[in-house]
Amino acid sequence: MTDTPQHTDEIILKGVAAAPGIACGSAYHYSKLIPEVRARAITADEVPAELERLRTANARSEKELRKVLAFAEQKLGSESAVIFEAQIMILSDTILMGTIEQRIAGELKNAEHIVSDEISKYKHLMLASTDEYMHERAHDVDDVMNRIIRNIQDQKLFSRLEGASIIVSETLAPADTVIFSRNQILGYATDLGGVTSHAAILSRSLKIPAVVGLRNATRLIKTGDAVAIDGYAGHLIINPSPATIEHLEAKAAKFRAFEEQLTDIAGLPAVTIDKAKVELSSNIEFAEEVEFARVQGSEGIGLFRTESQLIGRADYPSEEEQTALYTRVAEAMYPHPVLFRTFDIGGDKLAPDAHHEENPFLGWRGIRVLLDRPDIFTAQLRALLRASARKNVRIMFPMISTIEEVHRAREFVHQAQAELKAAGVPFDPKMKIGVMIEVPSAALMAEQIAEEVDFLSIGTNDLTQYMMAVDRGNDSVATLYQPFNPAVVRMIHFVVEAAHRKHKWVGICGEMAGDPVATVLFVGLGVDELSVIPPVLPEIKKIIRSIRQRDAHRVAEKVLMMTGEREIREYLSSITRTRVPEIPLEEQ
Repeated sequence: MTDTPQHTDEIILKGVAAAPGIACGSAYHYSKLIPEVRARAITADEVPAELERLRTANARSEKELRKVLAFAEQKLGSESAVIFEAQIMILSDTILMGTIEQRIAGELKNAEHIVSDEISKYKHLMLASTDEYMHERAHDVDDVMNRIIRNIQDQKLFSRLEGASIIVSETLAPADTVIFSRNQILGYATDLGGVTSHAAILSRSLKIPAVVGLRNATRLIKTGDAVAIDGYAGHLIINPSPATIEHLEAKAAKFRAFEEQLTDIAGLPAVTIDKAKVELSSNIEFAEEVEFARVQGSEGIGLFRTESQLIGRADYPSEEEQTALYTRVAEAMYPHPVLFRTFDIGGDKLAPDAHHEENPFLGWRGIRVLLDRPDIFTAQLRALLRASARKNVRIMFPMISTIEEVHRAREFVHQAQAELKAAGVPFDPKMKIGVMIEVPSAALMAEQIAEEVDFLSIGTNDLTQYMMAVDRGNDSVATLYQPFNPAVVRMIHFVVEAAHRKHKWVGICGEMAGDPVATVLFVGLGVDELSVIPPVLPEIKKIIRSIRQRDAHRVAEKVLMMTGEREIREYLSSITRTRVPEIPLEEQ
């Protein structure tokens, strides 16, 4: 480890709350082994031996991951362990591995160099994305690449610790998170990563407090330093004072009491005191997550990210592969609805045939890609229709910016329906079709678009970004990314009113749906459905069940008169604390 500055005063680092909980203890500074890769020329006679090094390393990597998978299944259940199945699929990708072998033989270069160069193409494409989902998946691909290279170089993996520790690292791969949990781990803290990273998801499943996105924790902390993690506020405290520790312990007790209350409401509907119903659904990306969503009390899947099938692939999944997946998810959630978003790819997002663009956020992505690629779009629509026989499948088109795109997308649906009907394949002829409202042009045309579809779902992440003209991944302007900005709130209100005039329902599937501060506002604005990550679902339900709709309407009316983002956020926080005093909201 490099020289680390010495500190004795209390220092609070602010990051992202990734897994709830509080922990105090000694830090363990984990420096992940990054294998060194150098290009080395080989002779034609050495090619067979080099290919054997690669194949042996690949087999060893798969063996390691299958052990991690088995351990994860035992400890977390199959819904969380599926992350490792996805990594094993990368190792089993015959096209990827075939390309690597061909390059070794054709370019006469050593195996680790070709592995690094070939898999880095995928990794860099994903890392270049400012889409959090794809950015986080890049770390999974990177982990697989380093695992293969480490095994080519015959290096050992470190995973054993002495005593209880809070792991502090630049980043953690999913396998690191699970393997370290065999030790007495109090918490995880990382410089990088977001709330949707697999390490964060696994930390929540393992019930280990975690804070990510701390930026420079590893620069300030060395092994043995006293630290504390506040997984609710997203804080890491270096050298916590006795008063801080006492405060954190009291806070932990308060949160535990609140979480115990939540276990009793999982099976209850999300209705207000005056009996107004709000559909409460889950955002997921893997079929295995359905069971956890149901356990959390989810009444449907409000967003299934179908593009998760593309990770680690060099091609698109076939219609048969997709039909099997969509059917599995729909049947697992039956009779509740499942809303599949068609591939949200292109631009800065991962696609097998993606290309560079100067400004990918305003480029070729979402529905624009699908309308230009009828082969991909038709195969997915046919698969979704084939999975709809039980009549609980809905589909949603991303990145709609004009009504003409809606018309063209529906023509593809009609074509797919006609083909299946002619072939005698059963499907739901009344399958509901909706669009995501995430672009201002679509929001302003919401009433006209609502007339063409069955529902609207507001993607608050992109809508905020496009409304505020701000890249939320850009630190220089990050403070302008304001979901509670009055302009964003008024636009959401506009969309809800427009859809209701056409008697269509409106959902929210962005991160804002899972923010407890926003729940009263959304109920007051008349939003029909909230789709959130499963871990926060009980908390949102608790708030809905603790308020009256007519009171929420008055709150929304007052918010719509406000002109400042901070004013809105503070007012909604105070309302939430008043109506649900036991909820442990963070101070703004």
